[in-house]
Amino acid sequence: MLKVGLTGGIGSGKSEVSALLDERGALIIDADLIAREVVEPGTPGLAAVVAEFGEEVLLPDGGLDRERVGSIVFADADRLAALNAIVHPLVGERMGELMDAAPSGAIVVYDVPLLTENGLAAMYDVVVVVDAPVETQLDRLTSRRGMTEEAARARIAAQASREDRRAIADHVIDNSGSLDDLKTQVDALWEDLTRRAPA
Repeated sequence: MLKVGLTGGIGSGKSEVSALLDERGALIIDADLIAREVVEPGTPGLAAVVAEFGEEVLLPDGGLDRERVGSIVFADADRLAALNAIVHPLVGERMGELMDAAPSGAIVVYDVPLLTENGLAAMYDVVVVVDAPVETQLDRLTSRRGMTEEAARARIAAQASREDRRAIADHVIDNSGSLDDLKTQVDALWEDLTRRAPA
């Protein structure tokens, strides 16, 4: 099995690269999706979050009010640490289960937004960073996600710098051009990954 860490700043187009790798045969393990899964209604994860933050973080349907939790934790480092202490071990456990179920020759791509910030590069055989200029990120966040420029800049500033991400990369995918350009780069990446993967 070849373990590939895929990361990139918000609005860099990491999800697009993940989808293109999926099309080429990679097994994708998405940390954000798993983070949602482990706090779904009825899970021990959600019960632990409610015990820590109170019933006010629940929506009327019993699901987690992500916006409410976000507004609490992004303003308070201690509350963020408390949330991470609940969610991160559950995510790690689920990722381990998915990895154990993967075939031996698989190319497993871990889509991990905070790979750089959490110092996780050493966990992977190959680290791929999707990169785009800050102005491109801002344009995508404001036009496609409806964020204000101020909110977009704050989210970008809260993440690792482009330089820090690029410093840990084995491959940098420049996603400032066209979709065709992106596909060409992903094809070259896939060729390299299949060469590195165990037979």
